[in-house]
Amino acid sequence: MKKNKISKNWIKKQKKDIFVRKSKLEGYRSRAVYKLIEINEKFNLIKNGASILDLGGAPGSWSQYILNNYKNIRLLTIDLKEIESINKAYQLKADFTEIETKNKIKGYFGGKIDILLSDMAENTTGNKNLDVISTTELFKEAIYFSKEILKKKGSFISKIFMGSTFKEIMTLSKEIYEETRVFKPISSRKDSKENFIICRFLR
Repeated sequence: MKKNKISKNWIKKQKKDIFVRKSKLEGYRSRAVYKLIEINEKFNLIKNGASILDLGGAPGSWSQYILNNYKNIRLLTIDLKEIESINKAYQLKADFTEIETKNKIKGYFGGKIDILLSDMAENTTGNKNLDVISTTELFKEAIYFSKEILKKKGSFISKIFMGSTFKEIMTLSKEIYEETRVFKPISSRKDSKENFIICRFLR
């Protein structure tokens, strides 16, 4: 009964959500696209001709936005879930944390890239502290990989959840990057602990 009530509340919220309605009108697969748009407008990260890795890319709205608005993009999007085909995107259904997958990514690009985007998060459990910790582990996987694959002046953008691991996230980010900022887009729900960390210029 409780689960059914939560489900109904979620559906009600979705129907009222301005960003859900907007994404449908503009042909994007999810409201998450507006988070990337806000991040990009504030930090001016994406340029024509960029090589970009999109981690946790399902259902594909970030890749849609990039390919719809920029020219000569080389983009690989990856997720554990199947992603419906996106024009000009190379897509992988795989576990990013596996060495074989990381080798495939390196093989596809054949060199260093400009931007690593990560919207990865574990499925939420209802235990907020546990969710923070599990998402932080994915963040760490992504930031360590960014050291291997990004150009010196590259950018790393990742979802994080605010909580007990925030200090650890900031310390690690500042060890690896010269510039580190935390940003919560307006399109992130107010009751969510979700934020994004924007890191630039590898040390």
